[in-house]
Amino acid sequence: MTKKFQIEHRLGYRILRWVLLVALLSGIVLSTAQIIVDANRVSDDLDRQANQTLSLIRDAASQAVYSIDEDLAQQVVDGLFEQPAIRSASITHPDGEILAQNSRILLPADYRSLTDPIFGPERHYRVELTRGTESPVVYGYLEVSVDTVYSAASWLERATLTFLSGIARAIVLGLVLFFVFHILLTRPLFRIINSISRVDPEHPGDTLLEMPQGHRNDELGLWVNATNNLLVTITENQEKQAEAEARVNRLSRYDKLTGLPNRELLLAMLGTALEEHRRSGDTLATFCFGVDDFKSINEQNGYHMGDQLLQTIADRLSGDGPNGPLVAARLGGDQFVVVEQHLKDGYQCAATSEWLQRQVARPVRLAGRDIAVTATIGIALYPDDAEHSEQLLQRAEQTMTLAKTNGSNQFQFYVASVDQKIRDRKQLERDLYRALAEGEFHLVYQPQINLDSRRIIGAEALLRWDHPEHGPIPPDQFIPLAELSGSIVDIGQWVLDEACAQAARWASQGMPIRIAVNLSAVQLRQDDLVDSVLTTLRRHAIPPGRLELEVTETGFMEDLDSAIEKLVRLRNEGINIAVDDFGTGYSSLTYLKRLPVQHLKIDKQFVCDLLVNEEDTRIANTIIDLGKSLNLDVIAEGVETEEQEFYLHNRGCHLAQGYYFSKPLKPDDFASFITSFHRKITANSTEN
Repeated sequence: MTKKFQIEHRLGYRILRWVLLVALLSGIVLSTAQIIVDANRVSDDLDRQANQTLSLIRDAASQAVYSIDEDLAQQVVDGLFEQPAIRSASITHPDGEILAQNSRILLPADYRSLTDPIFGPERHYRVELTRGTESPVVYGYLEVSVDTVYSAASWLERATLTFLSGIARAIVLGLVLFFVFHILLTRPLFRIINSISRVDPEHPGDTLLEMPQGHRNDELGLWVNATNNLLVTITENQEKQAEAEARVNRLSRYDKLTGLPNRELLLAMLGTALEEHRRSGDTLATFCFGVDDFKSINEQNGYHMGDQLLQTIADRLSGDGPNGPLVAARLGGDQFVVVEQHLKDGYQCAATSEWLQRQVARPVRLAGRDIAVTATIGIALYPDDAEHSEQLLQRAEQTMTLAKTNGSNQFQFYVASVDQKIRDRKQLERDLYRALAEGEFHLVYQPQINLDSRRIIGAEALLRWDHPEHGPIPPDQFIPLAELSGSIVDIGQWVLDEACAQAARWASQGMPIRIAVNLSAVQLRQDDLVDSVLTTLRRHAIPPGRLELEVTETGFMEDLDSAIEKLVRLRNEGINIAVDDFGTGYSSLTYLKRLPVQHLKIDKQFVCDLLVNEEDTRIANTIIDLGKSLNLDVIAEGVETEEQEFYLHNRGCHLAQGYYFSKPLKPDDFASFITSFHRKITANSTEN
């Protein structure tokens, strides 16, 4: 024991003093360096933010000083004061005459004596207000003074935290290093020797150790030599026991024939999955299916062939399904269970059911001939149908049994209403695939009116579907389904081709108007989009300026860079680009600055309650003002009353469409409408 205390004194406490000293000095140096770097960054951020602010309002300030508009200038200055860091702001003429100004005192703070020498009490910025590009004329100056106390406060807080945390980390690191040395080496040496010398080879122990270099004749060498022989025996016993336990566990939890989890393991796995889904709120689906008429297969081909068939089906169930990973299990006989997690809706379940039926139906080569089977599936959903694993599995089995009484090779949901809804949607999807080939689509055209000239300047092509059994299907019902299935690509190309063909026919009749065609997000992701559009224009001899492509905000935000690249190419060819349903999505200035857009379309939901709903009116006004500031034309959709048209026109919206002018019309009716509309406008002008 005396020797142990000597080792602690010579190594442990001496190392503690040196480790703490070195760690403390390192912490102070590194923390100081971090604080200096952060101060430089804060200083740069102050300048950058100030310059960004000046850049944003420079045009408005230039307009104010150019037009000597004191009200506008004061609005610009007052707008700057919405930022608490702005201490003073002014717009002056070149001769020093002030057009507008405002100021406030520096924010008092106890820490100014520390931060002002670093950042200064305030920072001054000045930009010239010019107009013109080649030889700009200076009409005045915009001057701003920024109070540094706000940024300095944040920096001081971080600096204090950085310094204290650096010191704390250094002390903790020193103590950790000391205790690691003290606990793992100094104190355990003699204890390990005493404990290992009493190890019985019949009982488990530690793993085999290697001889540490330089310690062959000291306490570690004695420990290794005394334990290695025992550990070899112990290790062999542990491995044998682990192998035996693994075999027993697998036999009790996995199906012997297929290797899939059995009912017991499935319920355990399902219980764990349900706990996770309770927290996330997602949907989980349990598919229970049985091979149709499996008894006949066994009788005709023998049980050995039936077992091979089940093994083949089990192999096909491993891996991913159409929506992601699947968990498969065998309940016994010809019954299997598949669990699919984190689903959005029952429609995904239907896709998985069809995938399972296809997997089972693939022919299996047995005894030199192909055997094809089918499966009937019962589906139960969490949390709609059950909240516990046993109940969920039971209801999936019950649904499968019920489905088998109604026939084979089908799937059925536990809740009848959900089952019917999914079936109707799947049927509509199948009908949609053949609708284009069967000629069930047609286009109608809604005129777009210039409110200044009262002339029809364009038409929006709108897709309609006349179902042979159900009649007209609303676009908001079949368009999302077409986008989900991918058929929107072919449908969208047909719409573009048909609209361009109609535009060519109208042009030959002396009605050269612009055609607006909607472009879906799926089409925008196609690599050949630009070539396809240009080829269509050339085929119908349509000038690019006669075509306008309408894209929604959510459509191009999925892959903004790729969308911008394609739209820029289209715009460079002369094609017009419009943002449809503006105000319902991101409505971000960031992408508007990058996109080659000519038009913003106010969504009809804001126009519908114009002058009735204050919030909708304010949004419509904001979009109109935004269009003016970005030199974009604004089109109002859904104009239905004379009051709406009058208000929009006076507010500065120059283009509109809606039922007040005309509902969407068939091509012949549209041509007649153009003639009658212009004749009516001419007659009114003559009377006035």
